[in-house]
Amino acid sequence: MATPTTYIAIARRTLDIEDYIDIARRHKSWIMGPTLFGLVISIIVALVLPNTYVSTAVMRITPSQISANIVATTLNQQLTERIMTMQQDILSRTSLSNIIQDPRLDLYKADRASKPLEDVIETMRTRDVAIRIVELPGNIVERRGASAFNISFSYPDSHKAQQVVQTMITKFTEVNLTSQREQQNVVTSFVHDQLLEARANLNKLNEDLTSFKVENAGKLPEQTNLNIAQLSALQQQLATATGSMERLDQSKIQLDAHLDTLKQQMEIYNLFDKEPDAVVMAAANRQNDRLAMLNKQVIDTESALAQMRQVYKPTYPDIRDAENRLQVIRRERDDLIKRDSDDAARAAAQPKEAAPKRKTTLQQAQSMTALQGQIAATMAQSTSLEMERTSRQKDQEELKKQMLAYQARLTATSAIEGKYAELIIGQRAASEKVQVLEGKEQLTEQSGQLLQRKAGENLEVLDPPSLPEKPAKPNRLLVVGTGAAISLILGLVMAGVQEARDTSLKNLKDVRAYTNLPVLSSIPLLENTMLVRRSRRLAYLTWSACIILGLIAIGAAMYYYYTKVVI
Repeated sequence: MATPTTYIAIARRTLDIEDYIDIARRHKSWIMGPTLFGLVISIIVALVLPNTYVSTAVMRITPSQISANIVATTLNQQLTERIMTMQQDILSRTSLSNIIQDPRLDLYKADRASKPLEDVIETMRTRDVAIRIVELPGNIVERRGASAFNISFSYPDSHKAQQVVQTMITKFTEVNLTSQREQQNVVTSFVHDQLLEARANLNKLNEDLTSFKVENAGKLPEQTNLNIAQLSALQQQLATATGSMERLDQSKIQLDAHLDTLKQQMEIYNLFDKEPDAVVMAAANRQNDRLAMLNKQVIDTESALAQMRQVYKPTYPDIRDAENRLQVIRRERDDLIKRDSDDAARAAAQPKEAAPKRKTTLQQAQSMTALQGQIAATMAQSTSLEMERTSRQKDQEELKKQMLAYQARLTATSAIEGKYAELIIGQRAASEKVQVLEGKEQLTEQSGQLLQRKAGENLEVLDPPSLPEKPAKPNRLLVVGTGAAISLILGLVMAGVQEARDTSLKNLKDVRAYTNLPVLSSIPLLENTMLVRRSRRLAYLTWSACIILGLIAIGAAMYYYYTKVVI
């Protein structure tokens, strides 16, 4: 039965510089082989990679040459924002396809032969074209965010790279002008349509307002003050007419009283157709004078009372005193008239002795004639006053009708006030809107003139497309150095792996470290001379072949570089 082997794990000793040198000497093939291979490959790759030339141009955003305080712009985007939109248009599939297939450029010919056009366009958009907005030093013009942008294109042919950048500059300029014109046309058309609609609405509202004014002439709220003034004037005229009517009534009463007095005097003359006694005639004359005086006082008092009633209220003390005085005078007049009538009746009732008729004297005849003339004149005046009173009454009724008409207008005004205010507000708002739109239309016209004169915000070429003399990439020295470094690191790693797998004792340090025994002497390794020479010769041939093959590959790469890449 086999006894199981027991392994003891022993930690490796710490290596020093001599140990690392010995390791490198023992595994130099593992280090040099990958290093040489990587160096050759990196040189070949560096020579085979095509040159890429980058042409760059700078376009500047020029601000408007006229201040916005003088002519405001109608564009709703700053040029920086429009650049982003234009960039999307220029880098679109259609635009890039036209550039790639342009007979003057004929870009990516080899790629188009092996790849779909969509892939070629995507490669150009994402890898070769670069548009970057920058801020120029010292740009303080309105702080608009950007004052310039770079356009660059990478391509193996420097002339074509320059032509592509020039084409993009042209497209940016054209797209900018086209975009501004389109926006200007849209704004102009929109404002014009809005203005036409607003004017049509204003005309309709004006027609409605005019029709409303015609239908409600004299009832409009703006005519309220005039109606009130007219109504006040009519009321004043009516008050004047009423006063005139009262004065006419007073005059009529006075004339009637005077006529009654004259008729009574005439009756007295008729009663005393014969010559009366002197005492009786004197008494009759005194009574007639007293009656005339009382009638005059009544008329004067009534006139004064009518005037006070027009000025003061009925409760005014002077009006009350005048009314009381008027009652006293009327009572006294009525008593005098009644007493005269009673005396006349008694005189007629008493039997009279037949007396011989007396002839009427000349004086009596003249008095009776004058009295008859006064009676006729008084009756004529009374008739005239009656006619005048009828005329004034008609005027008074006409004034009342006019007052009723104006009162009806004032009543109707409150009913139409809301509708009229609504029409006025609508007409005023429509008029203001038309004025605003007319100002906007004028602004769009000025902005259009700025666009035609190119006096607004524009693009201009600050730096024309450059013609690169040296390729921007690849950096061949960096490629070769990076490849050699990676190969060397790979070789060192492989040498370390081989050293880790070899657990044999390499030198006296290992023997002392792992056996803990004193070493008295060492015996060098004796090998067959023929085998050593053969091994060295084989290694020499192998390395020579590898170096020759590497040089041949490098030579071929250099030939390709100078015939294909450089040319």
